[in-house]
Amino acid sequence: MSERSALTELANFVGRSSLASEDLGVRRRALNGMTARLLPRPQRRSVGELLGAVLALSSRTRRAGHPPVSIELDVFAPGGKRALRMMIGR
Repeated sequence: MSERSALTELANFVGRSSLASEDLGVRRRALNGMTARLLPRPQRRSVGELLGAVLALSSRTRRAGHPPVSIELDVFAPGGKRALRMMIGR
């Protein structure tokens, strides 16, 4: 008996969606409301995270203004001969 009443109720169902409205403004508001819920919400960041991001960007900017660095490393063996010569950044 319950199956039949559910089917009868479904057959008599009349849609009451705002999207089926004749008024364009009502349809547009309903569609905007649906799409707004689908968009990802911005994450709330703590003050510490925001401050860390600002400090990282400022130090990166400061380093970019400096001239490039080159390193020369000479390592000698106990007998006086050169064991290793390494040049980085040339």
